[in-house]
Amino acid sequence: MPLIALTGGIASGKSTIAGRLAEHGAVIVDADQIVRDVQQPGSPVLEQIAASFGADLVRADGSLDRAALGARVFADPAQLAALNAIVHPAVRAESARRFAEAAADPHAVIVYDVPLLAEARASDPWDLVVVAHAPAEIRVQRLIRERGMSEADARARIAAQASDEDRLKLADVVIDTTGTLEDTRSRADALWERLSG
Repeated sequence: MPLIALTGGIASGKSTIAGRLAEHGAVIVDADQIVRDVQQPGSPVLEQIAASFGADLVRADGSLDRAALGARVFADPAQLAALNAIVHPAVRAESARRFAEAAADPHAVIVYDVPLLAEARASDPWDLVVVAHAPAEIRVQRLIRERGMSEADARARIAAQASDEDRLKLADVVIDTTGTLEDTRSRADALWERLSG
């Protein structure tokens, strides 16, 4: 039962790789989804965020205004660190619970889809660390084209994450995602052959 960490910066193609591995039968534990889950209305994490960053970040329906929170913290390293200190412990606990649940199947290939591995979970006992990689300029263009971000916002999001150099230092496998979508999927297929063989 291998436990694989799949990481990459924003717009690196990591989700494409995770999706392809899921098609092959991998159990995907999605850190971004866990973040949303632990920030549900009424959760202790959301209460801490509101107390630390402002009650105006909680919408009338009780949900977190993620865009407003992002705008508030991503340009300020101290604010981002404070947010991570609230969110990361809850994400770590929930991800560990999901790993244990998936491990009930001794043949499962568990893939932790985690953008912030270099920032938060680099020391965990991974069987393999896979890094989805595309140069920052390509990722900026993807964020503008696919997510409608301004260039300044795209660059700020990329700058708020670990550097490519730091991320690549962790890699056992690097999947270059600069080519076509089909190229990336083919590389994910090759990874699956390695994991399941």
